[in-house]
Amino acid sequence: MLGENHALLSDFPEYEETIRTLTENDQSFSEKAKQYHLLDGQIRKLELRNSPVSDDNMLQLKHERSILKDFLYQKMLNG
Repeated sequence: MLGENHALLSDFPEYEETIRTLTENDQSFSEKAKQYHLLDGQIRKLELRNSPVSDDNMLQLKHERSILKDFLYQKMLNG
């Protein structure tokens, strides 16, 4: 779905406390979460404007978001 919000708290509401704790206490998690948030916002804006970028560029952005999300999710699982 275009313009869908993939914010960490939206996608992982069951990890809300873990996300908050890691954001406050784990610099690596905090930095990656900021990058993820910015990238997700950029993708959403592009989607809502009918993707004024090439398909390859959009796929690359989504791939980068996926890598960040995987990293953050692994950190959430390991607390």
